[in-house]
Amino acid sequence: MLLVSPPCRGVVYPHSIASNPIDFSARGSYALAFQIPRPILKKECSMRFVCFNQKPKQHPNFKKRHVSTQNVDLPPVLPKNKKKPYPIPFKQIQEAAKKDKKLAQMGIEKHLDPPKNGLLVPTLVPVAYEVIDNWKLLIKGLAQLLHVVPVFACSECAAVHVASAGHNIRDCSGPTSSQRRGSHLWVKGTINDVLVPVESYHMYDPFGRRIKHESRFDFERIPAVVELCVQAGVEIPEYPSRRRTQPVRMMGKRVIDRGGYVKEPDTPCSSTSPLADLDTLGACERYPPPTPEKVPKIAQETMDAYEKVRWGVTKLMREYTVKACGYCSEVHVGPWGHSVKLCGEFKHQWRDGKHGWQDALVEEVLPPNYVWHVRDLKGTPLTGNLKRFYGKAPALVEVCMHSGARVPQCYKAMMRLDIIVPDSQEADMVA
Repeated sequence: MLLVSPPCRGVVYPHSIASNPIDFSARGSYALAFQIPRPILKKECSMRFVCFNQKPKQHPNFKKRHVSTQNVDLPPVLPKNKKKPYPIPFKQIQEAAKKDKKLAQMGIEKHLDPPKNGLLVPTLVPVAYEVIDNWKLLIKGLAQLLHVVPVFACSECAAVHVASAGHNIRDCSGPTSSQRRGSHLWVKGTINDVLVPVESYHMYDPFGRRIKHESRFDFERIPAVVELCVQAGVEIPEYPSRRRTQPVRMMGKRVIDRGGYVKEPDTPCSSTSPLADLDTLGACERYPPPTPEKVPKIAQETMDAYEKVRWGVTKLMREYTVKACGYCSEVHVGPWGHSVKLCGEFKHQWRDGKHGWQDALVEEVLPPNYVWHVRDLKGTPLTGNLKRFYGKAPALVEVCMHSGARVPQCYKAMMRLDIIVPDSQEADMVA
């Protein structure tokens, strides 16, 4: 809706000024706790359209100006003594369940579109192959950069720091942190500290029998990104997947026709591990350190590969179902979660160790693992009394930035690049 200002006839102003928040989620209506908060409206994130006609898009003198957000805070850390919020509002989940139940009582089959009915989506097969190729490039580039950029990890908690020495911020949450007054115990970090491994069970038929607790050792665990790409159409001989020609039929929550149960074919024996290029295990030993002149190029390729992997995973998760536990970090790629009783988080005794499955977020399949942003690797260590002036960034982005890569625009606001860190004495005088 547009309002015409009375003093300046013919000048059109927008009635509401807003900008879209940064969103990496797999669906549009996700919990705010997993998203970057909305920027400040009308001040720094305003998008003003000024024109001199009633039809701004057709006027040749149309001007568009966009001012990006300067600083944003990270998503809040969720408490471990509570369940994660549902990505989709619970009322919508109840309404969808009521519709399915009503159709089942009337004897009407549930309408399923690919890939919900077990069939592949042809347009997403190239996306899955692109994600796999960039996933390999991401692991290779990060393994090479870790020979150049120092990374430290706390042996008691999940804190990671990219600098020549660990920081002095007392925020350790480990089991013995009270004895050290919150100080971290820094050790040399690995590739798994920067690119957090998230594994999932590989299933030949995701619509087949669920994985029981007693049969959990019969299924191999592979990276969740790789399993998502396999189910989306990527062919890996060592990890076959059933490709259906007839759709799965359901009535309510009950499957009435799945095409029968098919035995998994024998995988070919190979001398090397099939996950040699797809897993982070031993990646730093496989790839030697690069020469100094190749470091900026490798850093930029690694940064681009990371963005392409996030883009591809987001696009695949809009169609393919991925489940995550609402209490722990377990992830399962498939229409239903498994029945393995290994959840040991909040009130697991009430659930007999079973996971509380709900729709997963991109941040749960590909965790960003935020670290403190350091401008100079060899500068003074970060201190706790100045932490409100420090920014944060994903650990992989921080490693690539210190290697010479360009920082994407979406991370500059959370890194607080425009803030000058004062001295300790000046910080006490800041209002």
